[in-house]
Amino acid sequence: SPSLAPLLVQKPITVSALPAPEKTENRLVIPKLGINIAYAPGVESLDRGAQWRHPERGNPERGGNFIVAAHRFSIQPTPLGTIEKSPFYAIDKLTIDDKIIVDYLGTRYAYRIDKIFEVKPSQTEIEAESDTPKLTLYSCELGGSEAGRVVITATPMGKVELTDTI
Repeated sequence: SPSLAPLLVQKPITVSALPAPEKTENRLVIPKLGINIAYAPGVESLDRGAQWRHPERGNPERGGNFIVAAHRFSIQPTPLGTIEKSPFYAIDKLTIDDKIIVDYLGTRYAYRIDKIFEVKPSQTEIEAESDTPKLTLYSCELGGSEAGRVVITATPMGKVELTDTI
């Protein structure tokens, strides 16, 4: 599997140091991994951060299954380009109870990871509708899209005030 570890050392993010959320750009922040990326519907958003899959199935405001996917490893012409296009490279470093921050339409929400598992590429039930509010993050294994997916689910903790440290 590819090794970018020396290049991908990210500093953890202090939530209270984040700028205020903007109504014009939704963002996904994983403080432990130093990830702060935009997410939006449409496959083209994978090249700018992460893809919000099936927006009709959920979002932080109304609940449901809020699904976000991003590349684990995407080879680009330059090392910096590869790093920028591989935001979920270290997704396997997350653990139960780690926190995830989501900025949605100008409001900041927090989630707590409650489950980490792997599925085969054909197991699309991870994107199923849900009556229970949750965040589902996923990415391909380092072996590529045919190797399977790493899946993280997280439960909502509520809105985050700008002074919160979660």
